Amino acid sequence: MTDIDNERPATTMTKTLVSRRHILGGMATAGLLATVSTRADRLSAPTKSKTSNSWDFVVVGAGVFGAWTAWNLQRRGNKVLLVDAWGAAHARASSGGETRLIRTEYAANPLYTQWAWESLSEWKALSHRHESPIFHEVGALYIYPEDTTKIDQSIAVQQALNIPIEKLSVSEMSRRWPQINFDNIAVGVMQPTMGALMARRSVQNLVNEFVKAGGSFRQFAVSPPHSKQASLDAITGTAGEMLHANRFIFACGPWLPKLFPDVIGERIIPTRQNVFFFAPHAGDTRFEGAHLPAWVDVSSKDLHYGFPNIESRGFKIALDAHGPAYDPDKGDRLVPENAIADVRAYLSHRFPDLSMCPLSETRVCQYENSDNGEFLIDQHPAWDNVWFVGGGSGHGFKHGPAVGRYVANLALGEGTEDARFTLSSHKIHS
Repeated sequence: MTDIDNERPATTMTKTLVSRRHILGGMATAGLLATVSTRADRLSAPTKSKTSNSWDFVVVGAGVFGAWTAWNLQRRGNKVLLVDAWGAAHARASSGGETRLIRTEYAANPLYTQWAWESLSEWKALSHRHESPIFHEVGALYIYPEDTTKIDQSIAVQQALNIPIEKLSVSEMSRRWPQINFDNIAVGVMQPTMGALMARRSVQNLVNEFVKAGGSFRQFAVSPPHSKQASLDAITGTAGEMLHANRFIFACGPWLPKLFPDVIGERIIPTRQNVFFFAPHAGDTRFEGAHLPAWVDVSSKDLHYGFPNIESRGFKIALDAHGPAYDPDKGDRLVPENAIADVRAYLSHRFPDLSMCPLSETRVCQYENSDNGEFLIDQHPAWDNVWFVGGGSGHGFKHGPAVGRYVANLALGEGTEDARFTLSSHKIHS
């Protein structure tokens, strides 16, 4: 793998990026559910537009956050148009690609734990409504270099929600998964009902459901709104066409700072992330989903994680450590040779029987990191009919159903705002 530490942005930029590793290990638990603000004056439904042919909502961005938001709004009787510049969960989207991990192991963070658990039931329901599975229940295994009180606190939070979970010794893990080398590991946490979401397919199926139920979708590239105008009653496409609506929700992932540089700015910074798929030896079933869970190696400095061979795509491995700052429009999508060498070195230690297997596929995607790893969900400071949804920070996909419901509630003036997601909670570091 590329030397991430050497290729990261300058120090002032890396200070703004907080990885999933920090969320796993450092989020405070006290008072998290109490950091809410009603702000009723801002959350009330805005006045209807006088334009007769306007939409109730236009949702910009057909990734996981935008699709679930549009789906929730449409189910509640609103006339909704969902747009995307390239298509639902397209190849350059943060919601594109093959698999995403769904898990509720969140270092005792009650909100993210609960949202992931609630979302799982909705992902399963979506999967059951379609012939090709969206969710593969292969389980999720976390392996830790130390047995800490934070692990026990996280288990307690999950047990209170009746989430199946096991704390395992190294000897027990070695017996169950001998294909993994557990050197330097102290303890594991296994979540048998978790697993893999098929990212692109799940979003596209959801958008198809949205359209069949009466919603509208179209390919439409949005130009940045003029920041000095008094209000926003329409968005303009790059070809000059205007779309009028009463309310707008921008769920544009790494493009959100480009559309609103004066408001979002460096509160969200996209980073380049390499993903690898290795082909197990012919006839070797040890790395199939029936014999190996999805996994996260917390002992790894780059927080390696991955999936078994799901739907015959190969054994997937990726790094949660933030790569260099990345432009999703201009950046190439080729993985460098030294990145491949680095990931093989990791495999030789943790999955030695895979280290010399053929590399069957690589991908380059991006994280859209907020400054502190929390989502960014808030109204525009000047336009009360405009909402932002972003900052997935490499862990947001699993929460799509819960985020969509949360955003729909706020945009309809029926929700309670969580202060950690607001613009004011996300700082631009100098």
